[in-house]
Amino acid sequence: MERELHVFFSGHVQGVGFRYYTLQIMAGYPVRGYVRNLRDGRVELLLQGEEKDLLEALEAVRRRMASYISSVEMNWREPAERLRGFEIRR
Repeated sequence: MERELHVFFSGHVQGVGFRYYTLQIMAGYPVRGYVRNLRDGRVELLLQGEEKDLLEALEAVRRRMASYISSVEMNWREPAERLRGFEIRR
């Protein structure tokens, strides 16, 4: 069953290549969505796909960027719309 995972990363997550590393990581997983910087200094990640794939992709980002992340907020929901591919949004 398709799920959607909405994640907010806090810490020193902007200006360190977070979005670009996330884009590279997501290329290895069958997920769709986007990553973007927020004005409040957090990074937002929205993923769609099978729950197992979403959790594996999220864990890969958390491992790669662990030294920059101080907290992670996650919310599960049903996809409101079907996204295509994975991209960096501005």
